Parts: sequence; C-alpha cells; structure tokens
Amino acid sequence: MSIRIEKKIVGYEVVKKEEEAAAKAKAQAEATERKKAKIIRMTEWVARPEGMEALEGSTYKIKTPLDDHAMYVTINDIILNIDTEHEQRRPFEIFINSKNMDHFQWIVALTRLMSAVFRKGGDVTFMAEELQAVFDPKGGYFKPGGKFMPSIIAEIGAVIEHHLQKIGLMEKEELSEQQQLILGQKRAEAEADASARSKNQEDSESDGTYPASATLCNKCHTKAVIIMDNCATCLSCGYSKCG
Repeated sequence: MSIRIEKKIVGYEVVKKEEEAAAKAKAQAEATERKKAKIIRMTEWVARPEGMEALEGSTYKIKTPLDDHAMYVTINDIILNIDTEHEQRRPFEIFINSKNMDHFQWIVALTRLMSAVFRKGGDVTFMAEELQAVFDPKGGYFKPGGKFMPSIIAEIGAVIEHHLQKIGLMEKEELSEQQQLILGQKRAEAEADASARSKNQEDSESDGTYPASATLCNKCHTKAVIIMDNCATCLSCGYSKCG
C-alpha cells in the first residue's frame, strides 16, 4: 500500500514496536477507566446523601436599619464525587429565618425557589447577580463600611455571592498589590486634605471607613469615591472615570 506525501519532509522518527504497544495499552487503560468512572452531577434527582443527617453549611446574619429584627441566612452544601478528582462542593438548600413575620410569605417562596435552582444543577452563579439587581421603591440603605444596598433582596444576593466565592464556584475580584498601594496613598492624601479644610465639620453619614467627602460608587455601591488629580476614583474597588 503506497502513501502519497504532498508536503516536504523536514524530519523523521522511528517508532519502536515496544513503544507503540505500550502507548496503545496505556490509551486502552485510560479509556476503560473513563468508562468505569461514575461522575455525579448536580440535578433535581440528587437527594440528600443516605446515612447523612447533617449537611455542611454556613449561616450569615443580615441586620438592616429598616427592621428591628435580623435575618439569618443558612446555606447547606453537598459534596459530589467525594475523594475523587471530580470532587465538587455545591449549594444544596437555603433557609432564611427571622422574627419578623411580615416577610414570612415571600421568604418561604424565595427559599423554596432558590433551593430548587440549587438542586437543578448547572451554573447557579446568575442568581446572585439577579438578586443584587432588585431595588426597593422605598429606597435602600448603607451598610457599615459605606456599601449601599438597594434592597433586602439585594443583600441576600450579596450573601449568596459571598458563599459561592467561599466554596469556589465564583472568583472574587481582588485588587493587585500595586493597585492597593496606590489607593492607600490616595486615601491618605484625601483624608489629610479633608481634615485640613474642614476640621470643624461633621458628616452624619460617614462612619470613618472612608473620607467624609466621599460619594457613592456606581460600580461597587460603596460611598468611597473621591476627587484626586481632577479624576473621580473609588477607594474601595479602584474604579476611575479616567480609566
């Protein structure tokens, strides 16, 4: 049987029969292992593991100035493919508890829907973004540290985002060391300038985390935007209108 070579030969290599046989045996072994491996994926049919009465999870406290009672958000996780290379931790169910019965109906409905989405499988990170985009027509509130929350639902979304980052389903956006250093210098300059210009003025909305003259950032919703070098810069996330 002849083979027509249409390209220029630039090199060659002699394959030994022993090496060829070993390569074929290795490929067959890997194919067999892949067929035997049973990868469990998150679907609506995945039930609570047998013999496991408790799931690992975390509880987060939400305390808003809009309510006298705090909310406690508990997210339980399930670990798929334990002790294998495909091991993965995913949220399985969510519960929200509060003494305020005014929110009882929508809390029950929301937690059941979110738990159903968690068990459905696939990409569940979209839920955190969707919830954080919910705005209260009566207005939002500022958390300690200057971060603005447009609604209670948005803060629940922020809790879910934090949990997904904690278990590795979402990546947390972090500033580089150089960016942190630059923002630290700008913050120090802004605080020194504000202190020199208004020693006797007080700002009731500032908690001391950022300069009192800081304004709200449209990206991270934190009251941390200052004017430095004729450019609005956020001291929290580094966003700048000047690029």
